[in-house]
Amino acid sequence: MSSAEEDRSAAGADRAGGETEERGGGVGLMSGLMDKAKGFVVEKVTQIPKPEASLERVSFRSVSREGVELHSHVDVSNPYSHRIPICEITYSFKSAGKVIASGKMPDPGWIAASGSTKLELPVKVPYDFIVTLMKDLGGDWDIDYVLEVGLTIDLPVVGTFTIPLTSEGEIKLPTFRDLLF
Repeated sequence: MSSAEEDRSAAGADRAGGETEERGGGVGLMSGLMDKAKGFVVEKVTQIPKPEASLERVSFRSVSREGVELHSHVDVSNPYSHRIPICEITYSFKSAGKVIASGKMPDPGWIAASGSTKLELPVKVPYDFIVTLMKDLGGDWDIDYVLEVGLTIDLPVVGTFTIPLTSEGEIKLPTFRDLLF
């Protein structure tokens, strides 16, 4: 190969390498733009107002043959002018570090448009768990508890998401005198 041919070959290799670098730089530029676009979308989605919820304390409701029924209310506020479907509500009622009752309410309804909706959350505790809680009852006749609730809703643009709620406290159990009178 003559020196002129070598120079042309080297120049061609430089151009090819330069084109590859330019293409690689274009891919890097495109990837950077895509990352910026994703970041922009994520930032805007996180700024979309979402429904908010709060959980009331658990209180004693009734006694039946099956067990004790407790209840709490979930208060959900809706910032939108249209109602929003609630997919499900899951709950876990714990005392003394043990799960006493858990469950799921599928399709509990809708959150009212531009307002708040109060949902009742019944928790049924079987008698066999109450016997295990006797240590906690002691002399004060109350049960320390933690209620964990997951409220899953479906927003049109965002999709389904779960609002986690927790309530801690103690339930004062009724005495026999309270049940008789």
